[in-house]
Amino acid sequence: MEIGVMTCMTLLRSFMLGICLQSIGALAWADWELDSTASVINFATIKNDSVGEINTIKSLEGSISVSGAAQITIHLASVETLIEIRNERIRSLLFETATFPVAQVDAQVDPALMADANGGEVHQLDLPVTLTLHGVQRDLTAPVSVLVENDGGLLVFTTHPVLVNAADFGLDSGIEALRNVAGLKSISNVIPVTLQFRFIRPR
Repeated sequence: MEIGVMTCMTLLRSFMLGICLQSIGALAWADWELDSTASVINFATIKNDSVGEINTIKSLEGSISVSGAAQITIHLASVETLIEIRNERIRSLLFETATFPVAQVDAQVDPALMADANGGEVHQLDLPVTLTLHGVQRDLTAPVSVLVENDGGLLVFTTHPVLVNAADFGLDSGIEALRNVAGLKSISNVIPVTLQFRFIRPR
């Protein structure tokens, strides 16, 4: 009888240990979530051939799945130029946020990059991404660095700007509308974009 009890207790402990290990494994391989407080997209506009202005979008959501599928949702109405009338014009005339409230970035990240990551390591790569903006989908390449932070965070940032042609996304008419309403000679159709995304594991 004592042997039977001991056997049952051993099996129970083994079962509970297995459950714990499975839970730890699931957590280690859980989705990475975007830390919206430490993530930002910046883009520059060049007007009259020589005047540059930096604009920011901070309202972002996203994740990287266990399979490496990365997705970022960009809330375009959160554009910030530090001038409210310009914010409103970009929302209504350029992005047309009433019809196209969000843009989306999709990419595939090598899962081994996260699985084997150690604090302080930096990886550089040309990351193919798909940008969906203003109802149009285009493939781009983003040169990025991936920094594994000592606290377990994953920081992804561009090493130099990604050049986005507004005409590729049907935004050239919006740029022309902005030029007219502001009384400018020109606004460049080529828009340099930089990004910084920070991902964290759920606790």
